[in-house]
Amino acid sequence: MLAPSRFTSVALALVIAGAAFAPFGPLGAAPAAAQAQQERDVIERVVATVNDEAIFLSQLRRRAVPFLEQAMGAPTEVERMAALEALYAQLLDALVDEQLIQEAARDMQVRVTNADVSSAIDNVRSQSQLSDDDFWSAVRAQGFTEAQYRGDVRRQLLRLKVLNTRARGRVNITESDVEGRYRQLVRDQDAGSCFEVQMIVIPFSPAATATEVAEARRQADEIHAQATPDTFADHGGRDLGRVCEGDLQPALMQVLTGASPGDITDPVTVGNGFVLLHVTSRAASNVPPYAQVRQRMYQQMMQEAMQRQERIFLDELKRNAVIDRRL
Repeated sequence: MLAPSRFTSVALALVIAGAAFAPFGPLGAAPAAAQAQQERDVIERVVATVNDEAIFLSQLRRRAVPFLEQAMGAPTEVERMAALEALYAQLLDALVDEQLIQEAARDMQVRVTNADVSSAIDNVRSQSQLSDDDFWSAVRAQGFTEAQYRGDVRRQLLRLKVLNTRARGRVNITESDVEGRYRQLVRDQDAGSCFEVQMIVIPFSPAATATEVAEARRQADEIHAQATPDTFADHGGRDLGRVCEGDLQPALMQVLTGASPGDITDPVTVGNGFVLLHVTSRAASNVPPYAQVRQRMYQQMMQEAMQRQERIFLDELKRNAVIDRRL
């Protein structure tokens, strides 16, 4: 945490930069020394209201303390002021959202107890495998006091409880949904795979008649019906060696994506010919088995769904609220 003197200088710097942390009179209304004294005397003001509930400058300043050192690390004064302005704007948005959530919690009769907060902190500490003293030392190293950290955990828990109440009946991740996400993951992984391939091409002339094209297709179908992995070369198959994404036409790479070693693909029209491919081998997929990643994928999908519900809910709350930002 920054020393009080540095924090004060940062706040005053924001005032001087035009961040409007102190009320100014008309230009030239007071000598510079008197104006500076007025700015130093301003220790509190309203920076926003949400449905007539005030958010104060002191709240914003306290919330900013853990992040000020990083913002002040910018190399130039202009960049530092820009970083500070962005920080305060972002934090004010967060405070507005929190006020909306608190009002929603009151309406829903959702509460967070001290026991809830302690239990959540114990879970975090346990997962971190830190002793109690080491855990709080790590918290302080991040610029938070114990009270600030507990307050942050309380706000997060309240947010989660409100969203869980709101999302009940609106979010339903099924086993089929998770399996579909897994199949897409496998397809994406397969799209970058490499294969050892043999190829047969049954060509037809660019000026071929429909009858001639049909005859070429008949030959391709016949080879597909008769050829086996052991006899593919006897039917005219030639080795292409190792092929990866982009080495063949997109239509051929698409049929390879779902192929396994030993597969002979259906004839594919490419240019002036029908192409059959025999996959002799393919690079092993790096995707773990479904059972191994199922729970993690479910949690990720649930988190994504809850984030969507949060955005929808906050947009709804904002539409029905009277919000006045004064920063």
